[in-house]
Amino acid sequence: MTASLEATLRETPKQRWIRRLKKAAMNIVFAAMAYALMVLAARLLHRRVLYQPPDDPTTAALPEGATLLTAKAADGVPVNALVFDNPKATRTIVHFHGNAETAEANAFLARELKKRGFATVLVEYRGYGRSKGTSPTEEGLYLDAAAVLDALGARGLKPADIVLWGQSLGTGVAAEMANRSRGDRLVLVAPFTSTVDMASRVIPFMPVSMVMIDRFDTLAKAPSIAAPALVVHGDIDDVIPFEQGEKVSKALPHATFLKVSEGRHDNLYKSMSVMGALAAHAGG
Repeated sequence: MTASLEATLRETPKQRWIRRLKKAAMNIVFAAMAYALMVLAARLLHRRVLYQPPDDPTTAALPEGATLLTAKAADGVPVNALVFDNPKATRTIVHFHGNAETAEANAFLARELKKRGFATVLVEYRGYGRSKGTSPTEEGLYLDAAAVLDALGARGLKPADIVLWGQSLGTGVAAEMANRSRGDRLVLVAPFTSTVDMASRVIPFMPVSMVMIDRFDTLAKAPSIAAPALVVHGDIDDVIPFEQGEKVSKALPHATFLKVSEGRHDNLYKSMSVMGALAAHAGG
């Protein structure tokens, strides 16, 4: 019989209780340490999950009808945007695209908007498409957006000439620019309340408010946005809950909410009635 087994057999009930209590305490400490390390790892790596640039490379050729606008963000990062000009346009739509796509993926939308009388600028974020090379961050995307708007201002466009239009991830960027009064009107297509709210749906066991550095808190900013807004959301959106779009719309002081029946996250522009409502708001 081993010495440890003999000691265990000689334990009094009180000693046994103390030994088990110490073991349970050690297990709790180890579990807490493992959880803390998991939270730290999530905080360090959350941007890799939040930003999902597509892998397919951008071709050298510009989309039909586009010219390239280049600028430099305040932190020195090069910024690119695709300009679809329209000499007859009285308003220019500055478009901020969604997550798993590039500016060029929205060339079809720019051409459709041109038919409806608008000029359109498709902003590319750092880390995406033609702006690959610098890792994206929330503040970085805001710097990119501001750089493009500054470049358009240098061309003579005033905020009264500009419609800020965001799709999905881009709604966070468009809302921030609207909060800075960089445009006359705001369009939010499939917006989220914040990336913290989105993350809490995926990892409810994690303290996401501690994990998320990049928050894109549109709901908190909404009451301060004075521009007339149109919020569009599909009622069967499988990426961003319909309820989040409703919350954003209700928080905006001057918003109209458009519910798209049978609308998913990726099919909203296929409806001519939706496109008509978007164009009417942008040109109104």
